[in-house]
Amino acid sequence: MKIFNYTITALLVITVITALFSGMNTSLSKWIILVLSGIKFILVAFNFIEMRTANPVWKGILIGFIGVFVLMMGFLTS
Repeated sequence: MKIFNYTITALLVITVITALFSGMNTSLSKWIILVLSGIKFILVAFNFIEMRTANPVWKGILIGFIGVFVLMMGFLTS
């Protein structure tokens, strides 16, 4: 139960940080928002969709997909 409380707290803090950076129109703020969104996705997947008990191959595929997606979106929006 503690891990869910920590995860929800982390998600809320990341959301507030994302909201603070959303007002800026710099290239760095776009990268920060994308990376924070990727972290939020991984937190939700591992803690609420129970990916932490999955096969390590699936974990690697998920993290690799998020990494490629964040990089692709970062370069396309710059």
